[in-house]
Amino acid sequence: MLNPSSSQTQSIAAFPDAFFWETISGSGQSAMLRAIWPAPEATVTFDALDDDTAVEWSEEDIVFLHWRLLKEVGDLRDPETPLEEKLDTLRWVFTERDKESLPFSFANCLKVVGCSPLSPTPYFGLVDAEEIRDSIRYQVKAWLNATLERYPCWVREAVLKNPDWVESRLAKNPQWINEQVKKHTVQGDLFA
Repeated sequence: MLNPSSSQTQSIAAFPDAFFWETISGSGQSAMLRAIWPAPEATVTFDALDDDTAVEWSEEDIVFLHWRLLKEVGDLRDPETPLEEKLDTLRWVFTERDKESLPFSFANCLKVVGCSPLSPTPYFGLVDAEEIRDSIRYQVKAWLNATLERYPCWVREAVLKNPDWVESRLAKNPQWINEQVKKHTVQGDLFA
């Protein structure tokens, strides 16, 4: 739970609206594009990059990158988000506690986006990362089931019976499930 005595910590109730906020303050679509792409002065084309080229990142670019990573948590709700992407996002959210202090960890992204005046979201201050994780944990089963409903029954059963095996296959080849579905559709069930 949040510490109500902390003046820097905002209520979690304000967090989801700010976190999943679909628009950004500013001039409509141009503000949205600014949020997704780095500022023009920091943009370097990939053709110009080599081992000796240093890319300058502004503080605003770094805040936007943290925000962009957090936006991926919102994709967990979308049944159309591929299973591999959902699993990758969940690994990032529920990473080991000793990695929370690393740059671009889930906890640090919450801190940067919640407290920076350069954040594209309304100010919501410090939030308890564990409380956000609990909220995600509470809903993740429904989100994963919604995605699995898009697949044939045998895929759902495989994911439920051997999630670690499926995850390892997807880690090696993110298209593995799609390839298996196509293979079974073309080949059919030999025992049916």
